[in-house]
Amino acid sequence: MNIFVINCGSSSIKYQLFRWPTEQPVCSGLVERIGADNATITHKVFSEANDPTTQQLALALPDHEAGLREVVKLLTDPTAGVLHDPAEITVVGHRVVHGGEIFAATTFIDAEVKTEIRRLFALAPLHNPANLLGIEVAERIFPQAQQVAVFDTAFHQTLPEYAFRYALPEELYTEQRIRVYGFHGTSHKYVAEQATAYLGKPDARLITIHLGNGCSMAAVRGNKSLDTSMGFGPLAGLVMGTRSGDIDPSVVLHLLQELHYSPAQVSNLLNKESGMLGLTGFSDMRDITAALNQGDARAQLAYDLYAYRIRKYIGAYAAVLNGLDALVFTAGVGENDALVRQLSCQNLEFLGVQLDEAKNQTRAPGLREINRPESRVKVLVVPTNEELEIAQQCAALVEG
Repeated sequence: MNIFVINCGSSSIKYQLFRWPTEQPVCSGLVERIGADNATITHKVFSEANDPTTQQLALALPDHEAGLREVVKLLTDPTAGVLHDPAEITVVGHRVVHGGEIFAATTFIDAEVKTEIRRLFALAPLHNPANLLGIEVAERIFPQAQQVAVFDTAFHQTLPEYAFRYALPEELYTEQRIRVYGFHGTSHKYVAEQATAYLGKPDARLITIHLGNGCSMAAVRGNKSLDTSMGFGPLAGLVMGTRSGDIDPSVVLHLLQELHYSPAQVSNLLNKESGMLGLTGFSDMRDITAALNQGDARAQLAYDLYAYRIRKYIGAYAAVLNGLDALVFTAGVGENDALVRQLSCQNLEFLGVQLDEAKNQTRAPGLREINRPESRVKVLVVPTNEELEIAQQCAALVEG
């Protein structure tokens, strides 16, 4: 069965096509700058014998439907295509960021599901509208396919109530559903399962550390999430590319009451102007690393602050788990930034964490250990693969 996984952003579409049960994608791509005259499509086709072939297109794409129709042309191209007809796609799997309390598992999409996704717009205004748009476009382009939603919040629906509730008046939870939801669940689930299988310990106690432009951590035992650093929205927890992470609510009140910020200005400040960008002027860790190597004091502070927050959560989650079997680093920064991993593992000898500096500095594909042989706690780098996780969940749902 052909499973087409798509992840729609406000002006982008990421996609991968799987010929299930083969876990290596047949092709993948990225559509960027939708709505602009200078939109681009980067399309890769994979084969077992050769390196992937890449096509790059620059064109005007007025909307997501135009973008996805161009992708279909690439998929069915007479010369370089991987399908004869879009009707060959059996399942379209959609990443949906927020599933609220309604969706604790992958689900087939129908009118009721779309209504619930729309109802959750207020909880994920930057993501759910784009996710729903992608669903509606895919329904028109692939009417024969089963449409499936995989929710980023679903993995964290196993949090106990004392972990997901805030100490607010009862009605704000019962009537307004204000609680911890957590995000990056698809990534945390995938890497936790990979690490658990590698350790050969079904009840493994893991701290999964997803570090990209957005960052979050989870305490996972037996592949169940017990706590996570993001909360009601994706602002809480770790320092991120442009998001502040944890902040005293009094700061927000001060901005509103004393400095006369509007709610929109506060939102923009905390979501788009803070984090590493606010500390250094850069949101990309590669730029911050370059500044650090030139002796920039702001870059040094940012790295120290970033890693310090991670260590605080490691300590907290080791307590949640009553011990620790492995730290799991993943996503763009977690997989590629050795300095972040080094600083994050400092002063954790009391937990049994001993990093091997040579292994940490060595780049290698796939899951790898970067701890010393005598370390009681494994330190793992596990490449995330959210698209494969979505495909796996789609296949499990369809096959029953």
